[in-house]
Amino acid sequence: MKIVKIINNNLIQSFDNTGKEVLVMGCGLGFKRRIGDEINKDKIEKVYALEDKNYSNKLIALLSDIPLEVIQTTNEIVSYAKYSLGKKLNDNIYILLTDHINFAIERVNKGFQYKNALLWEIKRFYNHEFLIGKEALQIIKKKLKIDLPEDEAASIALHIVNAQLNFNNVSETMDITKMIQRILNIVKFHYNLELDEYSLHYERFITHLKFFAQRIFNGSEIQDEDKKLYEIMRERCREAYLCAEKIKKYIKKEFKTELTNEEMMYLAVHINRITKQTE
Repeated sequence: MKIVKIINNNLIQSFDNTGKEVLVMGCGLGFKRRIGDEINKDKIEKVYALEDKNYSNKLIALLSDIPLEVIQTTNEIVSYAKYSLGKKLNDNIYILLTDHINFAIERVNKGFQYKNALLWEIKRFYNHEFLIGKEALQIIKKKLKIDLPEDEAASIALHIVNAQLNFNNVSETMDITKMIQRILNIVKFHYNLELDEYSLHYERFITHLKFFAQRIFNGSEIQDEDKKLYEIMRERCREAYLCAEKIKKYIKKEFKTELTNEEMMYLAVHINRITKQTE
């Protein structure tokens, strides 16, 4: 690869062997170099694909202003998250998480206290991502010599969840988290009982609610397929359907979305399982 543009000593624009525009990062990669020079492969730490113009402009602006060690630390956290989850993450995480970690460090250095209002919910609904967030704090401590509070582990977890859902804004992931909590509260109040949060059925219900909420926010839905099965399950799980009707009203009021019979059936089945087990 040859240098097309030098952003700073650590960032260079180039083209890969397929002709796609890329941003290449590495300590001292652009130092005393000229356009047209071959890039020193031994110094390359990260190559960012610049397929989307809007994304590339944001990435270049961000990485130009943030200290290299913060960028390197974020890249290590994202790599660890991908490995731990065994999943591909939306490339937007490089922009959003780098910006967040840099801001979090500035906040701590200025002595500001940060409290994540969704800390408890994130621990419960996104436990794997939260544990990755806690590991991220250890990486930050080791690399940058700074201690961030546990609340930041929850924020990092939200960014990871956001990248899995392919959302462009973490606020959408926060809204999904609030929706899940609201639905669980509807179930608790309808049955007047506490749910067993350590049960397998509870874990499956949370997983269902994550995808359910994602469909609501994406505007997609499960289509009605088997009306006969719907009627049978409605008869078998009457109380669960009454509870699901309350969830249906909540979704319609808050998100202007009408749930299909298929969605109602799946909700009722999960509600029936989790409440029967708890009772």
